[in-house]
Amino acid sequence: RVCRQTRRREPFRFGADRFADAVGRNKYVLAIDQGTTSSRAILFSHQGNIITLAQKTFQQYFPKPGWVEHDPNEIWYTQSSAIKEAMAKADVTDMHIACIGIANQRETTIIWDRETGFPVYNAIVWQDRRTADYCEELKTKGYASLIQQKTGLVIDAYFSATKIRWILDHVKGVRERAERGELCFGTVDSWLVWKLTRGTEFITDITNASRTMLFNIHTQEWDKELLDLFQIPASMMPEVKSSSEVYCETSTPIFKTGIPVSGMAGDQQAALFGQLCTDIGMIKTTYGTGCFMIVNTGSKPVLSKNNLLTTIAWKQDGKVTYALEGSVFVGGAVVQWLRDELGLIQSAAITEQLANSVPDNGGVYFVPALTGLGAPYWDQYARGVIIGITRGTSTAHLTRAALEGICYQVYDVLVAMENDIHAKPKEIRVDGGAIANNFLMQFQADICRCPVVRPRVLETTALGAAYLAGLAIGYWKDVDELKEQWSLDNIFSAEMHEETAETLLTEWHKAVGRSLNWAAD
Repeated sequence: RVCRQTRRREPFRFGADRFADAVGRNKYVLAIDQGTTSSRAILFSHQGNIITLAQKTFQQYFPKPGWVEHDPNEIWYTQSSAIKEAMAKADVTDMHIACIGIANQRETTIIWDRETGFPVYNAIVWQDRRTADYCEELKTKGYASLIQQKTGLVIDAYFSATKIRWILDHVKGVRERAERGELCFGTVDSWLVWKLTRGTEFITDITNASRTMLFNIHTQEWDKELLDLFQIPASMMPEVKSSSEVYCETSTPIFKTGIPVSGMAGDQQAALFGQLCTDIGMIKTTYGTGCFMIVNTGSKPVLSKNNLLTTIAWKQDGKVTYALEGSVFVGGAVVQWLRDELGLIQSAAITEQLANSVPDNGGVYFVPALTGLGAPYWDQYARGVIIGITRGTSTAHLTRAALEGICYQVYDVLVAMENDIHAKPKEIRVDGGAIANNFLMQFQADICRCPVVRPRVLETTALGAAYLAGLAIGYWKDVDELKEQWSLDNIFSAEMHEETAETLLTEWHKAVGRSLNWAAD
């Protein structure tokens, strides 16, 4: 059943009795971590420890070169299955869950029917490049400055606005339905809340809104001028909430009773919060499908002069924190590509051993521009390049070059970030699945000439969502209490001679030059 009502007229009220019960220290926080290739559910204790984790992968669709899609219903099915499995593993019921926090893949665009809840088209994934030509047209018409000033973003197919417009223009009858107020647009957070509440809540959080290219980060509202520019009806847009507040209670058969949903953030912002980068100048990098470096810039937005994104880090207790971000489109995904498409490796775990089995990259450089290049290049027409291959090139060399290519991209973002904030970071906090690879972390420290700090809890994206949710209901008192939980696993410091690092970077940038603008007409 789907209810036609999609917005509450009054703020959600969290009863005093339920509030006192929810903060019981024998309860857990459920974090939903919905990513690009899998849906995960993690239960965290009051000490910030993982109680149990469940993960379900789902299908990636590539209808045409440069197109990437997901099935929204499969996203929900795998996410709900992961929740059930996590609870079963821990042998807990919904009565043991204090609240729910959501972290999600950002920019991915879903449009569905307001009454039936049926998607009108597959989800268009953040990696999708089908609107690249339209983005170039917007740049030619001079909209780049307007969009950056309002949204903090560059014009790119990465963001949601052009994806929405594509669906409205290319799926039969959809624009007419949208103009009649029959359709909802949402990033994945909105879709999950809609499903968790059986269609009674149509909301997003401010961090996800800031990634659509339709949200004014200064006024903190959907921007009418931008909605008109992209010809998107305002009725499609969800209500924007803060990142930490009690939005609603669940009303899904997954749970026998309603559980407060009280925290939401895009995955990278959630990771920044999970790493407790709450002071100005603190930096984290997430190594997932892509790589995402974010620096906390405090209460005022800093517009980049070096092709980075100005974004909202979170809104908590009525205060907005801003950040600068550099997005690398292909990070860990390059390892997946080596495994699944080329068949060079059996698993990601073997890449560390292979990389260490050779003394260097053998002169091979891999620019993994498989979906174009993100920051600081923002070249939608760049394509992947493997260069320097000889008869002596081995699988180990290619694997090492792929891992090094991840680190070089992160280095390029770091340089742009240092130029924008006019400072060098004291450290880079890291998270994401790939950081278990010690070769990757050491090479990153060598190239960046900066300590790379790996925390004990690697699931910081989910942890950030849990923290935001728990703070909203008083499960944790404040950020200072959370800081006491953060603990170190390892620090990687530069060991490579600086001259060697500079030579490697020179060759890398030569390889990038071969990649740029490759697919342009």
